[in-house]
Amino acid sequence: MGLLRLLTTDPLTFVLVAIPLLFSIIIHEVAHGWVAYKMGDSTAKWLGRLTLNPLSHLDPIGTLMLFLAGFGWAKPVPVNFENLSDKRKGLIFVSSAGIMANILIAFFSLLLVRLFSISPLGVKATLIVVQINITLAALNLIPIPPLDGSKILMGIAWERTPSFFLRLEPYGFFIIIGLLYLGILDPLIGLFRWIIWALIGTLLG
Repeated sequence: MGLLRLLTTDPLTFVLVAIPLLFSIIIHEVAHGWVAYKMGDSTAKWLGRLTLNPLSHLDPIGTLMLFLAGFGWAKPVPVNFENLSDKRKGLIFVSSAGIMANILIAFFSLLLVRLFSISPLGVKATLIVVQINITLAALNLIPIPPLDGSKILMGIAWERTPSFFLRLEPYGFFIIIGLLYLGILDPLIGLFRWIIWALIGTLLG
């Protein structure tokens, strides 16, 4: 369901979904830039992208899709991998950073519910945050350009895959849309969601 429809039918749930979704996407992008900065690339910092201010990150089309289709994106944080102290490790760590940020948000949100007494509305909001961040992490683990999973795989299989993914990247968005249309994308996301839930469940004991 698009957020625009949710706004007209259930304004409270709209707020509980829209705000965490917006900042989860932003935190995902900032994490990429922050790790890149720590590894030697200051591009994101110079461009003022190491901030949680939504105005620095909103993409007009991505925001529109968020309201109309229920999924969207922020402007990717620019990273110059040539500036990194170790290009191969940088590709893995920088690309993993957004995914790890989303997983950590989900983990600490569930830990919060476990440790403290929270109102039913607070629990609902927290579980929405958890679901949003696990889904974002799962989506980005799919190894199709421009999703982060493809760059992680490029770093791991450094000698074999980079040229293949570079050739594939211009068509990545269309491949993702095609998988969505064919009903293949949802099972892939579901698989990675299951893996992430299992990891968080293990950490929480």
